[in-house]
Amino acid sequence: MKTLSARQQCIIDFLGRFAQERSYPPTVRDIVSGCDISSTSVVDYNLDILEREGYIRRHPGISRGIELVSRVVASHIRQIPIIGQIAAGEPIPVPAPDAWDVTVSSEMLEVSEDLTRGREAVYALKVKGTSMIDALINDGDIVLMQNVNTVENGEMAAVWLKAEKEVTLKKVYRDRKRIRLQPANSQMKPIYAEPDNIEIQGRVIGVIRQLA
Repeated sequence: MKTLSARQQCIIDFLGRFAQERSYPPTVRDIVSGCDISSTSVVDYNLDILEREGYIRRHPGISRGIELVSRVVASHIRQIPIIGQIAAGEPIPVPAPDAWDVTVSSEMLEVSEDLTRGREAVYALKVKGTSMIDALINDGDIVLMQNVNTVENGEMAAVWLKAEKEVTLKKVYRDRKRIRLQPANSQMKPIYAEPDNIEIQGRVIGVIRQLA
C-alpha cells in the first residue's frame, strides 16, 4: 500500500468513524461534508486511489457502497472496557466507587481510535433511562467516558452521589453554593446536591447509539 495523502487519510478516518457511529457507510456527499472537500468529483478521485491501493472496496450502483477492508479497520480499532451500567434518569445504586476500576471489566468494546482521540483512561458504560434523550443519548446506548474528576460547566458526566451511594449521568452545573445535575429531557427535573456530596467519575466523550 502506498502512503496516504492527508486528504486520503481524512477520508479513511471518516469512513471508519461514520460506520462506527451509525452502523452503515457514508455517501460521497457525506464525505464531502465530513472532510471539508470541495466537490464530489474530488472525493471520487481519491476513492478511486484508495480502492486501487486496497484500502477500500466500492460496490457500484449502491449509494452507500463504500467498505473499508478489514486490515485497515483493524489498525484503527481500540478496545475499551465496559465496566457497568449508568442511569440516565433517576440515579441507580452501584456497589462502591471502586467498582469503576477499569481493570475488573471482562466485557470489551471495539471502537475507532477517532472516537477516543488519543485520550487515556477511557471506559464505556451502558445507559439505562431516558433523561438524556435531548442530548441524543437513549436507553440502551453506550457512552464512552474519560476517567476524570473535574468537568467544566455544562459538560456531561457520571456523578457519584456519596450519601445516597448512587450514580447518575447528567450535565453538571455549579449554581452558587450547590451543584445542579441537569437532565436533557424537558419532562424531568434537575437534581441538586451539595458540592461535598458528589464525586465526578468521568466525562462523556462519545456515544454509540443502538439503532432500533
